[in-house]
Amino acid sequence: MNSKCFIGIDVGAESGRVMAGTWDGARMQIEELHRFPNAGVAVGETLRWDMLRLVAEIETGLCIAGRRFGGNIVSVGVDTWGVDFVLLSKTDEPLGWPRHYRDPRNPAAYASLLKQLPREEIFAASGIQFMPINTLCQLVAMQSENPELLDGAAHFLMVPDFIHWSLCGSHAVEFTNATTTQFYHPTEKRWSSEILAKLGIQTKMLPEVVAPGTDLGAMTRELCRRTRLASPRVVAPATHDTGSAIAAVPTARTGQGNWAYISSGTWSLLGVELPRPILSARALEMNITNEGGVDGSYRVLKNIMGLWLVQRCRLSFETSGAAFRYDELTLRADAAPAFRSFIDPDDSSFLNPPDMPAAIADYCARTGQPAPENEGQFVRCILESLALKYATVLDALKEMTGNWCEMIHIVGGGSRNTLLNQFAANACRRAVLAGPAEATVLGNVLVQARTANELGSLEDIRRASWGSSAVVEYLPSDQPAWKAAHGEFARILERSARRGTAEAGV
Repeated sequence: MNSKCFIGIDVGAESGRVMAGTWDGARMQIEELHRFPNAGVAVGETLRWDMLRLVAEIETGLCIAGRRFGGNIVSVGVDTWGVDFVLLSKTDEPLGWPRHYRDPRNPAAYASLLKQLPREEIFAASGIQFMPINTLCQLVAMQSENPELLDGAAHFLMVPDFIHWSLCGSHAVEFTNATTTQFYHPTEKRWSSEILAKLGIQTKMLPEVVAPGTDLGAMTRELCRRTRLASPRVVAPATHDTGSAIAAVPTARTGQGNWAYISSGTWSLLGVELPRPILSARALEMNITNEGGVDGSYRVLKNIMGLWLVQRCRLSFETSGAAFRYDELTLRADAAPAFRSFIDPDDSSFLNPPDMPAAIADYCARTGQPAPENEGQFVRCILESLALKYATVLDALKEMTGNWCEMIHIVGGGSRNTLLNQFAANACRRAVLAGPAEATVLGNVLVQARTANELGSLEDIRRASWGSSAVVEYLPSDQPAWKAAHGEFARILERSARRGTAEAGV
């Protein structure tokens, strides 16, 4: 049979890729066609996204796809990070330069939001954990600083939906990304417009929400002409990158429901897949989030500040004249002393500091620990702390679900970090299956393949992922030392929390 090609466009906070998935009826082969950098753009005192450049880079990748695969391309679909958005006027003009989720205005808006509405009410209407980066906080900030933009908005689109609009003119928002906004109702499956109304934010801009796998229409004729593509369909995958990654968890060995996942990259998203959200008081207390998945499932998870910490350390090292590849930093971390100091990866001081190593050193000073003294010690501190935070969150999820997950699947680019994978197995006392590294793109194109009737169920998608992936197993080791480290890590987190409470005057 002739192979079919599906184009997956995956844009993250550091880079974007246009990828081809070639399907032979049993296996999906992934090939990178075009990679481009992505980062926030500082404009005055703000941090923005350059959406026009992203669209231009994507078109470059589509031109390459047209030359390579021509009429074999069935469809194109986009996934990106969550929470960020673009507003369009009634004539489809973008309103303002979209803000980055790390924009400095968000913490003040977060405080304002919590003064206006009770946490319990927001959580019941969204199921989403509280973070300053959330879309809801960003709308509160916009309502305060730029209300004219909101007033003129006819279409609210999340970032991947805006890119789909640029491809085919669709104004829909896909379900998995809609759930990250903190104003999509987790049980009634609708926008929580009453939350926005109480905040004085207009809701006429909120569009239809569609399921992963929805055919959004044909690519525009003009774009087909420029890229020499033969009118492929534009299909919404799980547009939240983690949603696509979890769709591709290769569970042929672990079966259904007996595993946890970590989508490892800039963020570490650790959770379990359930048929319904968890909206209990304990979930609110633990700041657990409920994000949508494929086939109406929910990813009950915790956002953990992930390899962003290493990325920013690497940048600081380079700025100081010491340039390292990521694998070189991992080797230095492996050679560094174990359990010397720990950080809470989710401490607010690590959200976007100008100098990450300085922020880590300051945290260690505040919590009575020796600060790392070289590159290897900084990275080892981060990786050990991430693994111990995984164990802490996994224990909380077990408490809420009653399920002891026997296996952890680590997927995404971070699954290439062999040291972190082994640390995760050690800290969590469970076997880890690492891979696929390209889980996000694989999930994206496999959902597209299902829309084209090449696959049936979500289980079919995951079996295809197993057959299309390289997966490496890590078994727990050095348990007494990691058990002791977990106790010390818990004490450090408690010490940090007490200090934060005292400084807040509570």
